[in-house]
Amino acid sequence: MAYFERLGPETFRPTPHVGGAWNLEEQHIAPALGLLVHAVEGDRDVRRDDCLVIGRLSYDILGTVPLAPCDVAVTVLRGGRTIELVEAVLSHADRAIVRLRAWLMRSAESATDVGTSLRPIEPPEAFEAWDPSTLWPGGFIASTEVRRKYVEPGRAVSWVRTALPLVDGEQASTLASVAGLLDIANGLAVRANPREVAYPNLDLTAHLFRQPASRWIGFDTSVSFGPAGIGLTSSTLHDLSGPIGTQAQVLTIRPL
Repeated sequence: MAYFERLGPETFRPTPHVGGAWNLEEQHIAPALGLLVHAVEGDRDVRRDDCLVIGRLSYDILGTVPLAPCDVAVTVLRGGRTIELVEAVLSHADRAIVRLRAWLMRSAESATDVGTSLRPIEPPEAFEAWDPSTLWPGGFIASTEVRRKYVEPGRAVSWVRTALPLVDGEQASTLASVAGLLDIANGLAVRANPREVAYPNLDLTAHLFRQPASRWIGFDTSVSFGPAGIGLTSSTLHDLSGPIGTQAQVLTIRPL
């Protein structure tokens, strides 16, 4: 079983693997973020044959979404030969829930030295398996395989993957599959017990200087809580070959 089943050109039904984690009657937003990338890449491939790559994913999460069919619409906001800005919107009952704006960029051999000062992390086999369902409920969390080194509250290094496809019967790219896991970062380095404090993220922005080449996605994550109910989850992203980019999620902190 996959995370979604396609009901029409723009309509998708979530399966039980999408449920949780703050509310079991709602979708965990992570798979939807991957679904939007899948839609952007599908639209790109219909329109052009030069395979622009995605350098930035910027999501705004406008609300919660029930475990019910949703629609995805893709619009090109700024077309071009070498760069494009594309928007994909996930909606339910004509209400926009997630907006993704993705920068698509021409891929070419770099004319400058290739490298990064971002520090690599150890491979998955160096980490102990961790069952995230001991802390977080829901079908999505249960569908993931996690290996983690928990350093202290608000600090952890983790690897995550899933065996489930995004959409039943469809081949998604490695990037789309990885994007469907990005939102889990906020639950990997918990600073507070989620049964006592809610701290959902309102957005997620990932910048990529290299496309992921493995279904394992690594997170070197720090979580910060400020004094006025605002938090930040920051992660360096990795595949099995090393760092690929960074991401950030702004949090709204609410005692339960």
